[in-house]
Amino acid sequence: MLTFIPTPIGNPQDITIRALKEFEKATLFLCEDTRETKRLLRILEERFDFSYPEVEFLSFHEHNGEARLKEVAQRLENEHVVYVSDAGMPVISDPGQILVEYCQVHDLKYDVLPGASAVTTAYAASGFKEGKFLFFGFLPQKGSERSSALVKVMNKPDNVVLYEAPHRIEKLLIEIANIDGNREVFFAKELSKKFQNYYRATAKDLLEKFESINAKGEWVVVIQGKKEQTKALYVEDILAFDLQPKVKAKLLAKITDKNVKEWYQELIS
Repeated sequence: MLTFIPTPIGNPQDITIRALKEFEKATLFLCEDTRETKRLLRILEERFDFSYPEVEFLSFHEHNGEARLKEVAQRLENEHVVYVSDAGMPVISDPGQILVEYCQVHDLKYDVLPGASAVTTAYAASGFKEGKFLFFGFLPQKGSERSSALVKVMNKPDNVVLYEAPHRIEKLLIEIANIDGNREVFFAKELSKKFQNYYRATAKDLLEKFESINAKGEWVVVIQGKKEQTKALYVEDILAFDLQPKVKAKLLAKITDKNVKEWYQELIS
């Protein structure tokens, strides 16, 4: 059987009793990073009534997941296997999804334990009154794909939760402010850790304060949904415009995953 186990997003005391019991029964650990998992287990052993299991640890990440799955497929059925990401809820923005899919396709028993999640923790801390939100994970790192994805996010009527790396967090704030400086945002740093901090303001106001903020650490961002009741442009709307192909291609590239060249070729063909 395969069990997906959430791990603390920062504070080790957020581990659950069920998680500790599953760890003790495990015969194989599949880990996003074996070093991080072993470090957590050593901390848990030192602070809680927990026996560090002497079992096999195998890495399972975005680069080796498919190959590793073939290697351990039989063991998923015959052993007590656990999967953990580096922190938080497994499968959310990590490669554990292919394990879930494998179990479903092959009718193998699996379980997902409830536990810590940076997404829900940050949204609860944001104070936004809307009871629903969209989760986008990480935006593309650069280029037109990133700008296109952020435009889509900023045009959503619902609040959106994002993850961002510390070396790109200020860049993200600048990009948001350039699109809509008056948009309300919430930035959460180092959730549940010693240097946890919350920042809520308009994008332009927070950007002014950001020079004095240490960007190191893990970040979760909540962007308030677009409030204007203006009609959004869709692909079919732009296609119907009486415009030159080059102009149409530029507009279409801004709201889709295709680049200008791809759209231009499609429009003239």
